[in-house]
Amino acid sequence: MAKLTKDESKKHKQVMDMVHSDRQLSFDDKLFIIEHYQESNGQLNSLAGAFFTPWGLARDFAIEVPGEASVVDLCAGIGGLSFAALTMRNPSSITCIELNADYIEVGKRVVPEATWIHGDALQFCETMGARLFDVAISNPPFGKIRTSDINSLSYTGGDFEYKLIESAMKISGLGVFIIPQMSAPFKYSGERMYTELKDGKFKKFTDQTGIVMQPNCGIDTAYYKNEWKGVSPICEIVICEV
Repeated sequence: MAKLTKDESKKHKQVMDMVHSDRQLSFDDKLFIIEHYQESNGQLNSLAGAFFTPWGLARDFAIEVPGEASVVDLCAGIGGLSFAALTMRNPSSITCIELNADYIEVGKRVVPEATWIHGDALQFCETMGARLFDVAISNPPFGKIRTSDINSLSYTGGDFEYKLIESAMKISGLGVFIIPQMSAPFKYSGERMYTELKDGKFKKFTDQTGIVMQPNCGIDTAYYKNEWKGVSPICEIVICEV
């Protein structure tokens, strides 16, 4: 975990002062929180894979969220994706699931319109057991993150993003997810052209679950590569339907 600069620490303190204040926050206040909250402050976020979506990418991501839909945001963090969906797509409802109580405290100030649930995203999906939402959205932790054991999953691999997608599609008819480019069945972001892949680790996931990950409308996530905090991932936005 890299040490915060003086400016980063100062802005994070401003964020927390806003979070703990009693005043109503403006759009600009909430955007300041999203852009300057440091998820690594006091957290082992690298172990949990918690790296929050840059605002520009969250805004582009919202293009793929249907308007006036019921939305569930899994591994919601402080609600960046939900805030973008709320401001751009007018969802009928938003439910945010997050395991970290500190993130929820902040998220309730960013997206007070949402129903915030403190809990494990995979367990939540397992408990619901029905398609209750129009769309699931998520920027899940990437890779082999230690999680709860869900015995009902068809996917037998260790990558959390795939576990999250399979779980999410049990409770929603549509899914929009940010995943590592190496986990997607195509390459677009940062590339000269779109390339559909014939083989890769995605194949095991699709073969075992029957879930096909489709490309988005043309969002190049590499544009925001250097706007993440502590990492510079090349990702893809994938769309799933059941």
